[in-house]
Amino acid sequence: MTLDNRQFMSIGQVQDQYLNPNTPKVGKDATPLPTGENSFASVLNKVKESADITNSEGPVKFSKHAMNRLSLRNIELTSEQMDRLNQGKIEASEKGIKDSLILVDQLAFIVNVPNNTVVTAMDQTENKSNVFTNIDGAVIA
Repeated sequence: MTLDNRQFMSIGQVQDQYLNPNTPKVGKDATPLPTGENSFASVLNKVKESADITNSEGPVKFSKHAMNRLSLRNIELTSEQMDRLNQGKIEASEKGIKDSLILVDQLAFIVNVPNNTVVTAMDQTENKSNVFTNIDGAVIA
């Protein structure tokens, strides 16, 4: 007796075969997985795309760190500055920027564009070196 060409079912599969006769079969007799629009990969991609759209829409959020920086540096944003910051985030997103420096008047914001979140904020007059790291693009709003 050779076992090379035989396919054996697990105990769970045999149990399901007898206890749940309407469940899909596995092995040679299994029903093929759906392809095209109803495939798992297709559905997963649709969910990911809708999550990306949801995260990137709407006004930016401020991380706890960014809120602390704004408070420590006595930075208050006007509604016009917030509008410009949000517009800068939209422009960064359209260009495919992931981590953007967005300049609004004398304020500098590092924004994680895919997460729609301001990571940190500062007044440009405080930053003596004018060096910004870990960004892949900048927007002057």
